[in-house]
Parts: sequence; structure tokens; C-alpha cells
Amino acid sequence: MSRIVYVNGRYVPYGEAQIHVEDRGFQFADSVYEVCEVRAGRIIDEPRHLARLERSLNELRIDRPMSDACLRIVLSEVLRRNRVREGLVYLQVTRGIARREFVFPDPPVAPTLVVIARHVPASKGDAAAQQGIGVVTTPENRWQRVDIKTTALLPNVLAKMQAKENDAREAWFIDRDGYVTEGGSSNAWIVTQNGVLVTRPAESGILRGVTRTTLFDLARREGLTIEERPFTIDEAKSAMEAFISSATTLATPVIRIDGAPVGDGKPGPVVASLRKGFHLIAEWRAI
Repeated sequence: MSRIVYVNGRYVPYGEAQIHVEDRGFQFADSVYEVCEVRAGRIIDEPRHLARLERSLNELRIDRPMSDACLRIVLSEVLRRNRVREGLVYLQVTRGIARREFVFPDPPVAPTLVVIARHVPASKGDAAAQQGIGVVTTPENRWQRVDIKTTALLPNVLAKMQAKENDAREAWFIDRDGYVTEGGSSNAWIVTQNGVLVTRPAESGILRGVTRTTLFDLARREGLTIEERPFTIDEAKSAMEAFISSATTLATPVIRIDGAPVGDGKPGPVVASLRKGFHLIAEWRAI
């Protein structure tokens, strides 16, 4: 079966999907996106993803392409047409098509909306979680508004390539004061020797991850203590556990940083418990 993509009101075969050459998402990365996990034919934490999408659009002054109710229909239809019951659904909104000028189009143009679905077996992520992953560190070189989920991801691309070239799965950005901000496509966490969860405040140089927020709910329900504060790589290396979180990785243990082991170099019980309990507390919507 050929894949089907939604582009500006039409469901078209993947190979025929087209975006205008003067779309501002293509020329300026003037666009935002969201990625939702799909599991057992249901979209996970959709309300929080749509709320973050609206915030990103508002911060960049991009018009909404449609209401949330209509967008839910489009997401479901793309998943249905592609028969994706396990994987992800990706949506991207750009400011739209206009003559190439840096200032916003005047009058405003209609935004561009693209939705793509992809099958990804849950077993793939589960295997990574059972083994644990490595991360490498790289200097923070992104713009200061990483709280907006834009498609301006070139620093992230280079960081992820650095990780791949060093037999790791993720890269952690380090700010000028020596503290971890976040990963190339995930939030960063540690578990101290006292069992306290530590992650950087979302108001300070990171994206407020949807999975991160749901993990906060889960941790509080389980009686775990959370500290929102920066941490250094040395603190991470001496922690009991470390892990990353995102819609595509959930909670995945980090067992080495720049080649040095974290804890005993094996996935630990705290992150395993968080991963196991995540879908018991996350919001589900049937496709």
C-alpha cells in the first residue's frame, strides 16, 4: 500500500506530495511541528501536543490552519489511510507561500499544513530501553527560543550526527556555564543517589516536552521527588541513573556519557518503572 500524506486540504500519495518553492517553511524554517506517539490504534497525549502547537504558532504569529476539532479529524484520517496503529504522526505548519522577503507577508497568507504518518514498531524502542543508550556532549549553539518547537533544527542535526559517529544515540547540549540543557531531540534527566529526579526547568533554555510533563504526573503519583534545576555532566556521570524522554523514546535509560558509564553502566529500576507506568497515565484517543 502506498503511503498517503495530507497537504493543504488534500490526501495524496507520498510520491506526489508537493510544497511550493516559496513556502516560508522551506526558505526560512518559518514553521513549527509536533510529533505524537501512536499505540494500539490510539494517539497518545494529543491534547497536550495540540496545546503546545497552539503556543508555538502564537509565539511566531502564524495563523492556525484549522480548529483543533478539524485537526484531530485530519490526524485520524491520515493514520487510517496509512493503516498505522503503532508508530507516529507528524504535523507541520508553516507561515505559508509568499514572495521571498524576510518580513511577514502583508496581507497575511494561508498557512501550509502537512501531516505524515509512519509505522514504527514499539519493540524497536523497547529494545533500546532494555539495553540503554549512550550520549555525547556538545556545546550549546542554538537560538535562545528553543521553547518554540520550530523546524529550525540544523544544530540538532549536527549534534545527532556527532552522536551517531561516536556510537551513541543522542547528544546533550552544554551551556556556557557547563550545565546540560537538553538533547538533540529529547529532554535530559538524572536520578541522584538519593533517588531524586532532576531535569532542567522548562523556562530556561529547553522545550517543555509533552512526555516530560506526563512523566512529572507519573512521578508525583508514584511519590518520587522532582527537582527542576540544571545539572552538570560530572553530576550526571556520578548519578544513580540518567535517561532521556520524548514522544518517540518515552523514557529511555542513558548508560554512558562521552564513553563513561553512568552508575553501574546498566539500565536502572527508576527509569524502568517510569517507562512501564507511562501509558497508564498518559491520555489516549482512539483513531
